[in-house]
Amino acid sequence: MNKIFKPVALLALCAAMQAAPAQERRQDQVVQDGIAVKPLKGGWARDILAPEDQVNEQSAQQYMALMNQAQQKGALVPASDPRVKRLRTIAQRIIPHTARWNQEAQQWKWQVNLLQSDQVNAFCMPGGRVAFFTGIIDKLKLTDDEIAAVMGHEIAHALREHGRDRQTKSTATGIASSIGGAALSAWLGVDVRGAANALGQLTVLKFSRDEEREADLVGLDIAARAGYDPRAGVALWNKMASLNERGAPIELLSTHPGGSNRIEQIQDHMNVLLPLYARAKGTSVDRLPAYRTNLASQ
Repeated sequence: MNKIFKPVALLALCAAMQAAPAQERRQDQVVQDGIAVKPLKGGWARDILAPEDQVNEQSAQQYMALMNQAQQKGALVPASDPRVKRLRTIAQRIIPHTARWNQEAQQWKWQVNLLQSDQVNAFCMPGGRVAFFTGIIDKLKLTDDEIAAVMGHEIAHALREHGRDRQTKSTATGIASSIGGAALSAWLGVDVRGAANALGQLTVLKFSRDEEREADLVGLDIAARAGYDPRAGVALWNKMASLNERGAPIELLSTHPGGSNRIEQIQDHMNVLLPLYARAKGTSVDRLPAYRTNLASQ
């Protein structure tokens, strides 16, 4: 019995050892640590048409000018305001997770300010210069998770250097459209430069929509790692849709994808976003409570 048992046991052990790595490999193919990080775009064209130092310097000057102007008009909400403290607390949790997407963010001089305005808007300029308008917080009655979704989205634009990319593409497209339109006009004997320029502008808009989609996912990835519920992204765009029901631009002619398009993309990636959030909260996905939002103002 002993002589028979040992070989059988040894074979069983070997089979188990071989099966375990296979299972891990299968899991690696399914389980992903958040949104996949892609290399930042670069190239000689961007370095020439939109040098990083120049873009950062311009954004710093523009941000400072905007804040000074807002202060002069009494529109810069003071640091003692609870809403500003709320924004900066959320930013403090989000910022440590930004370097995953751009190592330069570790050296950025982050600023977070709130402007008194009815605009439903927020932005982040290169170098980590963030601003929210009171309109987006008040009109949509944003929860902290939804503020984190907005903030993550805007910060993602800066992290992924979309401003530089857009400036490069806009300049390059303008040059190409002018040259191509002139050449085509000469060949056809008909002036088609206007049509060529219009087509060039549509190309830039398409790039912008792609950047918006990337910012949605990257922003929610960052927010989830900071312990904010990524399901807030769905609630946020449902609220935005309720504001845009009348007079919303056609998606083809807009720099932003349609709300339903964005919601669908977010939901398609929830399988990799929710585990990040659950991990940050020290629990499992199946134990997460349902997400609850506040009703937006009418």
